[in-house]
Amino acid sequence: MIEEESPRAAGLAATVAACLALIKSRFPDDEDRGAAAMLLADGSILTGTAPDAMNASVEVCHEVEPYCGAFRLNQPVVASVCLHRQSSGRTVVLSPCGVCRERLAVYGPGVLVAVADHRDPTIVVWKALKEVLPDYWMTAFPDEVDAGWTT
Repeated sequence: MIEEESPRAAGLAATVAACLALIKSRFPDDEDRGAAAMLLADGSILTGTAPDAMNASVEVCHEVEPYCGAFRLNQPVVASVCLHRQSSGRTVVLSPCGVCRERLAVYGPGVLVAVADHRDPTIVVWKALKEVLPDYWMTAFPDEVDAGWTT
């Protein structure tokens, strides 16, 4: 008997696939580029990438576009992945930076984020945001933060 993939696992796999597809379609020349994808509560997936800017201080990360799209659609983010394809063709998983962790924190400690496997940075490992942000600063204000952060 073949076990069917759970809807949650299927959604996470589709999110990674959407991210890879954006990298491949937007940057077909195997250049050193990346993208992000976010799975929303309604099951939709939004993708984004970082545009080039002459002044590096005004560049944005790959996650900004799907993050803003989720807000526009009034949909909570369930999971987020950021991938970077190196010029060699190898694609690595990028854990969300501190700024992206702060952005995702508004959706609660259960948001899943992709991090690289310790043995192989090309393998996605899904972790709850609380696991990668165990000492979240907002816990100092328990009346202002999702209760999940303080338990």
